[in-house]
This record gives sequence, C-alpha cells and structure tokens, in this order.
Amino acid sequence: MVSRVRVWLNRTYAENVFFMDQLRRNPSDRAVEIHATHGDADSPVLAAADTAELEPEGLSPAGYVEYALAQCRRRGIDVFVPRLHQSAIVAHRAEFEAVGTALLAPPPEAVAVFQDKVVAYEAVQAVGVPVPPWFRVRDADELLAAVEELEAGGHRACFKPASGAGGVGFRMITRSPFSLSHLSGFPTPYVQLDPVLDALRRSEEPVDWLVMPRLEQPEVSVDCLTGPDNRVRLAIGRVKNGRRRGFTLQDQWLEPARLVVEGFGLHYLSNVQFRMFGDTPVLMDVNTRPAGGLHQLSLCGVNVPWLAVQLALGEDPGTVTPPFLGQDYTVVAGPRPLRPVSIPQQRPETEAPLLPAVPAPAQPGSVQTGAALPL
Repeated sequence: MVSRVRVWLNRTYAENVFFMDQLRRNPSDRAVEIHATHGDADSPVLAAADTAELEPEGLSPAGYVEYALAQCRRRGIDVFVPRLHQSAIVAHRAEFEAVGTALLAPPPEAVAVFQDKVVAYEAVQAVGVPVPPWFRVRDADELLAAVEELEAGGHRACFKPASGAGGVGFRMITRSPFSLSHLSGFPTPYVQLDPVLDALRRSEEPVDWLVMPRLEQPEVSVDCLTGPDNRVRLAIGRVKNGRRRGFTLQDQWLEPARLVVEGFGLHYLSNVQFRMFGDTPVLMDVNTRPAGGLHQLSLCGVNVPWLAVQLALGEDPGTVTPPFLGQDYTVVAGPRPLRPVSIPQQRPETEAPLLPAVPAPAQPGSVQTGAALPL
C-alpha cells in the first residue's frame, strides 16, 4: 500500500486553500493529509487543513526554526512548504532532512538574492534579463532626485519597499494637489509628492525604497517548477490585463523566466513577474515561493502543487507540457468555511492549542477567497 503524504503549509496566504484542494485531488490518487499553522485563528487555511495549530508569536527566526523542526517531528511531515521565515528555514535543510522532511523551497543562496529587490535587479541584469530603471532611496533628497529624473524622461514615478512581498507599501507619486476629487470613489495607491517628502524629512529613521517608473500592462506572472538539478520542468505564464486573465507560452516571457530560475537555482515552485517598459518586457519581481494564483493553472489541465510535492519527494515527473491553454477568465470572490468558534489570540509564552483534525462546517462564518471563472 502506498503511504499517505503529509504536507505542512505555515502562515500562508488565504488563497492557498486552493493549493490544498489540488493536493487532495491529485491525479496519482495518493492520500494527502495537510497540516496548517497560522497566526490568525480565522485564517481559512486552518479550517481547510486536516490538522491545524496557532503559531506562537514573537519568535526570532532561529526560534521559529526550532519550532518548525519540532512540528515536523511531532506531525511526521513529509513535505514542508515554508513561507514565513523561509530564508532561516532553508538554511537548516539538512536538519529537516534528518527528521524525514523535504523542504519545498529553494536553497539559501537563491532565497538571499531575491530578498532585496535592488540586489535582485543587479543580479538578473548581469545574466541578460531586462529590468526597468530604478533608484534606491533612503531620504527625502534622494526621493526627489529620483522622481525628477524619471519625470524628465516622461515617466510617472512609483515606489515600494526594497524588501517586501504582495504589493505591500507600493505607491504611485502624483504632483496633483490634494482636492475633493481624491475623496470621491475608492481609495487609490496615488500619494502627493510633497506630503511624502515632508514625512521623510520629519522621520527619525531612513527608509529603504525602490523608486522606478510605473510599468504598463500586461503583467505576466510565469509560474515555474524547477528541479534540484536547476532544470525547469514546467513554465506557464499567467497574463493579467485589467479584469481579463489568460495564459501564455510565448518565449518573450518564458525565456527570461527560465534564465532567472535556472541561473539562480530557484528550485521547486517560484514565480517571475514581468510588465512592459515601453515596448520591452522587463522584470518586475521574483517570488521564491508558490504564487497565490498558482492554482489557476488547473485551467490548463495541470496540477502544479502535486507535481511540486512529487518532485520534493524524489518522484521526478520529468518535463511537463500543459495539454492545452485555458480560455480567458476573471477572478471573483467566493465563500470558504471558517471554524465555528474563534480561538483566543495566542500568547507567546503559551503552547499553541491544537485544532481538531476535522474541517469546520460552513456556518456560522465564512471568508471571501478568489476563484477563477471563465469570461
């Protein structure tokens, strides 16, 4: 009898409930049990898991590694998909292997390159991947100089943290004075330049921002599955153009993505994002983890989460070509069950309470997560 596979996802995005669904519906008909941990008792991934726990708060990266190793021993984890403290965890790969756990994550050298966007841009540019103009700024004078240089070239400036994920901290600069027009409709990512400069000058601490021109659509996110031998097994681009989404296998997107993931050893699941700078596709960002929208590749007839787990277990699926490219689609919100009773906020000094190994019913609470629907 083929044994079950025990997979752990730590403090992951809500959208990865679909990642979990795909693992259970794998084409090998292999039994999969999913363990999830999170800092939010109402995260839908806790309700979707077979077993779940609240994570202790306030752990240092080293402390979190010890916590993770203890989880893997106690839970008999076969494959660990780390998001929180990924860089600290992959530095201890041998210790996880010693307790029988494979890490579905790149080696520490690859993770380190892409933690800092400036380091990443310099590195990928050196291997021939186009990047947009960029400036690293730490104070008001540097920000003003960067904005003026971009505007002189006819570009709209934007900024984001040099280290970060998920679009957190992204803002677009405008010189339009604040008016009632900014109070109509929904809030936007636009910020007036003068208040930003004033805030920087009043701040007692420097910032660490990447300033660059606003890049245009389409945005193409290339999801890659790469083996420990640095060879890509699967690469498919997800195209975003406003509400419309689709898929591509065009070389102008896939070839630079392959250069990145193979050249820097981004093993297992990664995501390379491009946008347009004029007529040229340029690198926007690189994620050393599964993208939140990875499950959308099921519309192309492939179960990428399961392929990645197989690869982590040493069951190499070989080169995978999608049997077809799905039709254009859009993403809409849908309900997912939550646990019927919220768990009190975890205190750092207490042991994380166990949640029963039974998925919660749909009532009384639910949360909205994104599902793909055809256009």
